Amino acid sequence: MDPAPFTERLTMVRQALLRLHKTLLDGERVAYERTHGRQSTNALLDALLNEPQFAWLRPISQLIVRIDEIVADEIAPGPGDVEAVLAHARDLTTPAEGGNSYEQRYYAALQTQPDAVLAHRDVVALLKARHT
Repeated sequence: MDPAPFTERLTMVRQALLRLHKTLLDGERVAYERTHGRQSTNALLDALLNEPQFAWLRPISQLIVRIDEIVADEIAPGPGDVEAVLAHARDLTTPAEGGNSYEQRYYAALQTQPDAVLAHRDVVALLKARHT
């Protein structure tokens, strides 16, 4: 079986997740800077890594890294590997007002960030698309 469609799909999902992550991160940055003042690039990076306010975004970051690892691996991903990643992406893009803390934060971001809604739509569309 040709592994190219699996790698291509993961790459497309990765790009959409990156856009979503950046949009969510930009929203958190604005909120953080409202409280802590304008941040230099280095101070913001430190906050991203260490401040609890940004911790909820780490699962998306980790998923993007996982996709990078799969795509970069010399052994082509199998359908099971790809489906596991896609299932995780589906979980991370399921907002819930009454869900766990991640789902609640994601839900809140979608209520306040129009760009996040558009990025969310793009990820969800890719996740629903059937590739063979």
